Parts: sequence; C-alpha cells; structure tokens
Amino acid sequence: MRQRAQLKWYASVMLNRLMFVYFMQRKGFLDGDHDYLRNRLVRCRAEKGHDRFYSFYRYFLLRLFREGLGGRKRDAELENLVGRVPYLNGGIFDVHELERPDQYGNAIEIPDKAFERIFDYFDQYQWHLDERPLRADNEINPDVLGYIFEKYVNQKQMGAYYTKEDITGYISKNTVIPFIFDAAKPKCRVAFENPNGPTLWDYLRETPDRYIYSAVRYGVDNPLPNDIAVGLESTSKRDEWNKPAPPDYALPTETWREVVARRRRCEDLRRKLTGGEVRDINDLITLNLDIQQFAQDVIESSEGPELLRVFWYSVENITILDPTCGSGAFLFAALNILEPLYEACLDRMEAFVEDLDRSGETNRPEKFSDFRHVLERVAAHPNRRYFIFKNIILYNLFGVDIMLEAVEICKLRLFLKLAAQVEPDATVPNLGIEPLPDIDFNIRAGNTLVGYADYDEVRRAIGGRLDLENAAEKIENKATDLQQAFDTFRRDQTEPDTSNQADHKVELRKRLKALDDELNQYLASGYGIRSGDRAALFKWQKSYQPFHWFVEFHSIMRNGGFDVVIGNPPYIVNTPKNVPYRIKEVLFKTFSCKNLYAFVYERSLQLGKKAASLGLIVQLTALSSEKMAALQDLLLGRGLLVAPSFPRRPESIFDGVEMPVTILISRPGDANTFTSRISRFYTEERPAALSIIAYTNHDLRLHGHRIGKVGSQLEVSIFGKLERANLQLASIMAASKHMLYYQEACRYWVKSCKGLPFFRRNGQRIAPPHGRTKSFISADACAFAACLINSTLFYWFYSAFSDCEHINDALLKSFRIPTTWNNERWIEHEERLARSLAENSTRKKILTKQGHKIEYDELNAAKSKAVCDEIDRALARQYGFTDEELDFIVNYDIKYRLSRADEGDEEE
Repeated sequence: MRQRAQLKWYASVMLNRLMFVYFMQRKGFLDGDHDYLRNRLVRCRAEKGHDRFYSFYRYFLLRLFREGLGGRKRDAELENLVGRVPYLNGGIFDVHELERPDQYGNAIEIPDKAFERIFDYFDQYQWHLDERPLRADNEINPDVLGYIFEKYVNQKQMGAYYTKEDITGYISKNTVIPFIFDAAKPKCRVAFENPNGPTLWDYLRETPDRYIYSAVRYGVDNPLPNDIAVGLESTSKRDEWNKPAPPDYALPTETWREVVARRRRCEDLRRKLTGGEVRDINDLITLNLDIQQFAQDVIESSEGPELLRVFWYSVENITILDPTCGSGAFLFAALNILEPLYEACLDRMEAFVEDLDRSGETNRPEKFSDFRHVLERVAAHPNRRYFIFKNIILYNLFGVDIMLEAVEICKLRLFLKLAAQVEPDATVPNLGIEPLPDIDFNIRAGNTLVGYADYDEVRRAIGGRLDLENAAEKIENKATDLQQAFDTFRRDQTEPDTSNQADHKVELRKRLKALDDELNQYLASGYGIRSGDRAALFKWQKSYQPFHWFVEFHSIMRNGGFDVVIGNPPYIVNTPKNVPYRIKEVLFKTFSCKNLYAFVYERSLQLGKKAASLGLIVQLTALSSEKMAALQDLLLGRGLLVAPSFPRRPESIFDGVEMPVTILISRPGDANTFTSRISRFYTEERPAALSIIAYTNHDLRLHGHRIGKVGSQLEVSIFGKLERANLQLASIMAASKHMLYYQEACRYWVKSCKGLPFFRRNGQRIAPPHGRTKSFISADACAFAACLINSTLFYWFYSAFSDCEHINDALLKSFRIPTTWNNERWIEHEERLARSLAENSTRKKILTKQGHKIEYDELNAAKSKAVCDEIDRALARQYGFTDEELDFIVNYDIKYRLSRADEGDEEE
C-alpha cells in the first residue's frame, strides 16, 4: 500500500515537472525549441538506442532537471546535452525525497515509451504561459491546472471542491484590504480621522458611483415606465412587477421587481456615500461596495508620503494563509488583490521622487531615500511585475494542505505565474529570466488540525510531565534559531547570485526534521504511542501527518499569528470511516459540530492574530444546524460577521457539484451580524451575483443556534411579528386521527397534506419515504397546519432558518402562531388547496436503482400559487403584516419558484 502511494506521488512529481517544462518550451525558453522535449527524446534515442537503460529518463531528463534547470554550473558537455536553458531554481527540480539514494533513486526506471505517450497527450493542447483568456477547448494555461486537479480529485472522500474566481476574489478582497487599512490607520491616523480637514473617506462622498458596482447601477437612471412606477406607492398596483424587464433596465433574467429593489438599493448607497456616512473600512464590506477600487484610489491619490509609507509597509508585510490550500485558488486570488496595490504604491513612489528631482529643491539627502531604495530593488529584477509577484509569493502567501499532490500543483502554478512575466532574450545572461524563488517553506504539506499551533501548546504538552531539563525552553530556542535560518534563506533569494542556497536548504531540512521528530514524540504520546516504539511512531506519522505551526512558521506565530486566513476547508463528517486520524476533543471547542470545516474555522482563529481577517466558505449548515452551536458561538463572539448564503439550486457555487454554502467573513470590531437572504442565481446571473447582494444587520436567532438568513429590515420586522405570537405550532399537536404529512426534502416548495399522499412501491401502498407525520387536536387545527406549511410565509421562514434542503420537527413545531389562529375558515382554504394540487399533479412511474417499481403523484405546486396567495393573505391578517410585508412574502423567491417546470426530482 505504501509503495503504491509513493509510486503515485512520484508520478505526480514527474508530471508536474514535465508540465512546467512544456509551458517553458512553448514560450521559447529551452534552446529556442518549441518542441524541445520531443526533439530531445528523438535525439537521445538516436544516440543511445531505443529504451537502452531507460536512456531518456536517466541520461537526459534527470540531468536537465538537476544540472540544467536546477543548477548554476555549465560546461561544454552539459551545454551539448541540454542546449541553452536557464537556471530556474525554485525547488521544483531539486533531488526529490523519493529520488535520494537511500530511497528509490537508483531503482526508479521510466521507459521512453511512457514519455512518448505523455508528449502525444500533451501535444493535443496549445500551451500558453501568459494571462490571455482561453479561446478554445484545446488551450491550456496555468490556471487550468488547478481547476483540473481539484475538479477530478476524489471530492466526496476529500471534501474538497474547486472554488471559482468570483468567490475566491470576493473573500480575498474583503479580508486582505480591510486588514491593510486597519494596519495603516494607527500609523497615520490623521488621514482616517481629521475633524478639521480632509480624510481618505472623502473619495466616497465626492464620486460615489465609482464605488458602487456597475451591476448595481445598471439602468437605474432610466425613468421607470408608468405602469411600473405606479407600484412604488401602492402594492395593489404591482401587477407588472413580476414580468421580465427589458435589457436597457435589467441585468440578465431580472424581473421588474428585482430592478426596482436594485434601484432602491443604489439610491440608498448614493445617499449614504454623498452624506459622508461611510467612514470605516468595514462599512465597505457590509454595504458591498467596490473596496478594491477604493483602496487603489486612496493609494494612487495619496498627497503626502506618510500615508503612502504606511500603506506600503502594510501591503509589503501582510501575511496571508490558506490552511487547506489545495492547488492554490485562494492564494492566487490574494495575489491578484495585492498586485494592483503594490503597483499603485510603486507608481506613487516614482511620482514623489520625480517631482522632487524636477523641483530642484535643496533637501536633505535622506528625503524619499526609502522610496528610492524600494525603486532600486525593483530595477534589479527583469521587470516590475516580476518583482511584485516574487515579493508577494515569498513574503505574503503561505499555504498548507494534507495532500502532497495539491501542494506540488500549487507551487507549480506560482512558479509559472512568475515565469509568465518574462520573455526569453538570448542576448542576456540566463535568457533574461531571474531564478525562481524557492517556496518549499511557504507552501507546505501537512495536517492543519494535528500539531502544535504555538509555544503555549508545546509548553502545556511538556509541562504535563516533569520537565527537569527545560525541554520546552530548549525547543523554543531551536525553533527561534531555525526561523532565523529560514529568514536568511528567504532573504537570500532576493539576491541575484547566491550560490549556496541548495546547501542551505539541505541543512534547513535536516534541522526542521530533527525538531519535528522531537515534537512528534511528545504529540504521539498523547495518542497512546509508547516512547521508543519507532514502528508505531512511523505508522502514526504517516496516518496523522502532523504539522507544527509553531516551528514551520515560527516568527509569524510568535508575532501573534497570520494577518489574514482564507480558504475552503474540507466538508467531511468526523467519523473513523471518513477521517484516517483522530481529532482530540479537548483541543477543539467545536468538536461537537462533528465536521472538519468547523475544526478548520476554529484552527484559523488560533492561527490568526486577534485582529486578523478571516474568510472561509463552508456548508450552509454552519448557520442552521443544531450541531453547529459551538461554531456559531465562535462566529458571533469575535466581532463583525458578514455571511452571504447560497442554496444549491438553480445553480451551485461549485461547478458541477450541488452544495449549499455560506461565506463567513469575520472581522474584529463591534459584535454585529450582517447576512443576505438566500441568494439564488441562474448561470446568466452569476457574473453579477456577488456584486448585487444586499446585507442587513440583525440579531435574528431561532432555537439559539439558527442564524437568520435575511437581507432587509423588512424581513426583520416580519420575524418580529412572528415572534410576538403567543403559541407554537406544537401547542395544537396531539395524538389523534387528524394526521398531517409533510415532506422533509424541500427546495422551492414546502409540501404537506392531510393524511398520506399516494405512494406505491412494487404495487403496495405505503407511506412515502423522506416524509414525517404529525397529529393535531382537531380537524381545524390540522387544516390550519396544512395551510401554514404550504404557505409562502412558511417557505420564507424555512429559507431563513434551515439549510435550504430539509425541514425537521424542531423547525416545524417551533413556528409561532397567534392565539386567534382559528378565526379563519382553514378547512375551506385547505380543501381548495388540496383540489388544486390534485388537479395539477401527474401520476409518475419510475424504476429505482434497487429495482423497485415506484408510483407517486408528482405535484406542480407552482400552478397552485394563487390558492397559496389567498392562504398567505389570511395569515397576514393573523399576524398583522403591513401591505408591504405581505407583498414581500407573497413574492418571495418568486422568479425561481415559478420557473420550475416540475418538482419531480424532490419526490423521487
């Protein structure tokens, strides 16, 4: 088993190297030959003979990797073998762990035929080492590598899903930029708070539309048609509002109702901005404004060098971690957020220096000397973008993942990002490309959840025993010394000609392994591994893959932790079947949540500074499940929480994977919760889906552990009126003949009926699966409950407080009802609804995978909407809803609910 895993690992390493070389050869970096590898294979076979001693792998490839691309020394023999190729460094071509002589280095054999087949496959694609958008199915660029890897990894087993750029970008900009502003504010407070003069917030007041996303502003300045405008003042005149709006007013698929809501939001944003109400960076998150544009404008327009200095320091020194980085989707998003900020800072530095030089002003030599020094550093690199990306990759980005293959892909993509910034130039040394940074100590393989996060954990682990030899203090000293060596190694890579990096790296690895081994012995003892049992310790390490943050990122953790933590943690239920290692209950307050994503969120809090920005995308159960109470305590107790939510229909956030999710943006500050209502979208709507989301501040909770997913104060008001009702639905339940059935699975319509619906399996009438029954005190009570559960009011309630997939007894029974609930003729309402549902149903027959013949009535509840509306009007009278509140309820989610051709997929 172990050998099979190592074979798979080495195959992955080799393919990564070959893909890297393919990108480089297509750009002309390898002897000017765009078919370099294939031509060298042909030449090698001509010289050595077909598969003679596996000649291409051993005679050519290993030397190309180690001495050509991975080595500085050149001689005539090597030049003749590999041609003119650049020294690239980067660690990707180092002697791999499996290639060492004490492992499999002398035994690895790969026949030439294998490379022929790989090259045949690769040659089906056009390889582009640049940032152009792909125009054909057979084009491939570095970004595609991450998509392919995470798309076809075993998603169910690993709980890993590919996160698209809109989500990674949204999370990154709303965590990275706010932290940069927070870090800059104390050092230049007058720019943020100046009662007697201008501040940086004035940009928002002076040009508000610049910071309102274009999707929000689209068509809002066109006068509304009269038949739409009349509905602004009267809900009774909104007959046309649910119809599609024309393209000069509407975003794709928008109805007039959505257009009007978006116009109102745009007007409200303009009012807040022009009125100077936005004076905190968190406001740009909660109002969903263009925070990136604002950050760039502030830097580009900084009038004094002091503000520029503090922004540059904040940008250059920010530390960003993805604790479950996969192939690097979130790290690349963070890179794309930082790059224009670096660019803006450098542009402004140049402007200050040039203005000073033009002025001829006699000044102290040190004026703007710091700016000049930075610009000199930039000039030492092939170009500015190369400097920026190299700096970001070396000093700003950090990632960990339990999958070795994912880590390799992540590093490969970062290297390619750098290489893409340079064009080959045969007239200059090394073909014009600077050696790539070695980021083996930035992007690491290991288990985020198992290992010592900080020195306090180490001290507690060792302190539990008699520490007469001061082992904890000695470990701390070793970690400090090791970190200094890390820092030197990283700093040396900014120098163009450091010749002994490889030796330093070997020494670093030895010291790191020795310290890891020492810590692993302490950690393993807590899992029952006896001291001295080397076989048991080895097996434990392979299974648990412990990762000691305290050592691996010592200076960052000693400085309080990372500035920003972002990512998409695995969604895996914590059972021995699913997780091959044991999470210790005492280490996690969220242990009762029983899902790895909750543990990763808690770990992220441990790894981040107290002032860190956190942004994770997790399952929607984080806001709506009884099991997630401990996680919600952490979410709500930290400060600001911003949580947009996305069901899995009609489109899922994840490509090809149906998964209801929420984004958790956690920021230090006042304890406030901002949510959106559930945000559905069609494929055509996705480009604008995140920019048009509206948030509202509230403290809506149900059962203490369900956080309301609402997006307006109107919804807060509706919930308040429900809460004021004196009874719960459970109060009119009792064992009786008045039975009600409801279906647990729900997407667009909650379905319930008196008695059992028709359902037959293999010719026998039975109760449908995935449903529950409840009995009520009377026929009236049963009819009322049937009407309530089928109503849009209950659908809104379910959407706001469930996972948008299931209804359970707790949700149903706790729905509050007024003491006057029986003032309506509910039996008549229920009978009309039952007739309508029956008239619009279709008898379906299916054959299940298990071979069962199923017959059931497929309902088309959308065709009974008019009857449901009458029920909602009756309920509105009971709760005292205003006309505006009733209009909202009746039309809640209407575009998506009425567009369904049928609901048969729920019945099956």
